[in-house]
Amino acid sequence: MILVNTETIPGRTIVQVKGLVQGNTIRAKHFGRDIAAGFKNLIGGELKGYTELLTEARRQALERMIGQAHELGANAVVNVRFTTSSITQGAAELYAYGTAVTVE
Repeated sequence: MILVNTETIPGRTIVQVKGLVQGNTIRAKHFGRDIAAGFKNLIGGELKGYTELLTEARRQALERMIGQAHELGANAVVNVRFTTSSITQGAAELYAYGTAVTVE
């Protein structure tokens, strides 16, 4: 599956647009990660627990979007985008979306 954040794929021709595909996941903060993040806030630096959480959320949202594209018979997704939103205090949604297409 080809994934790009542009409208076209260099060297390829889009022969059919299959439609919008999307994938999302909602994640809550982990108590242990919150404690570690609190200590890290005192001394500064990367909050690795949260980095790992967001990396996993992005991967899962992409996998779900790719699954929808496969169901539509697409072999590529163009205009891939990510967005996040707060669902409740301590939980957020990561949403991936794009246009499923067939390319030569």
